[in-house]
Amino acid sequence: MTATRHDQHGRYPQAATLQDFQRHLATVQARIAAACQRAGRDPASVRLLPVSKTQPEARVRLAHAAGCRLLGENKPQEALGKWQATQDLPGLRWSVIGHLQTNKARLVARFASEFQALDSLRVAEALERRLQAEGRALDVFVQVNTSGEASKYGLLPREVAAFLRALPAFPALRVRGLMTLALFSSDAARVRRCFVLLRTLRDRLRQEAPAGITLEELSMGMSGDFEIAIEEGATVVRVGQALFGARALPDGHYWPSSCEETPP
Repeated sequence: MTATRHDQHGRYPQAATLQDFQRHLATVQARIAAACQRAGRDPASVRLLPVSKTQPEARVRLAHAAGCRLLGENKPQEALGKWQATQDLPGLRWSVIGHLQTNKARLVARFASEFQALDSLRVAEALERRLQAEGRALDVFVQVNTSGEASKYGLLPREVAAFLRALPAFPALRVRGLMTLALFSSDAARVRRCFVLLRTLRDRLRQEAPAGITLEELSMGMSGDFEIAIEEGATVVRVGQALFGARALPDGHYWPSSCEETPP
């Protein structure tokens, strides 16, 4: 059975040069390809989303030089700053993957290409209003709490169907699929159950989803568990430390005991 690599959390080597980043990228792509082979999937069916949160602008530029054109950030203000600082980089787009407060919706509506943590109608309303003012649309994923932890954001699985039925009222939000953060555990079986739950939920809801909501995408899996996520159907994996290197702050900052920003 595929194991998690959460024991490496915080230990990944830094990508200080372009060669470092390219080497890390090749390693992650090889892990994706191996997981796809085990699952009988085409590697092209999995999108790698490099997560640059807490990384300095110089590391963002390394990722772009290595060919990355869509980067993930947890905090809208940090993402906005990086977007503003890298306007000279052609084709670089941003995905906001962390919890969003309604008063930050204007930031996301201004620059983001994708938002992966939609879990309330209040946020949907705020984004819709701001997006209409900007004259643009936004790809969104609905976040589901599959681990049952109080420290995680996201809708409970039983709430998702009714939430999806309400989303056609927000035409600027293009619903692409579901997202989850699995249990952070070395117990691979428990981690896998989170991914199975999301895939099973998606497969059921896809049959009854409102027009325009396709639910083709499943965003699940991070540096320590994305192989398991791919085996269970992930189409997007959010990878930070395995590409950029260990983050400076301790793990507890990223895996809080109460609902704050939670990372991939």
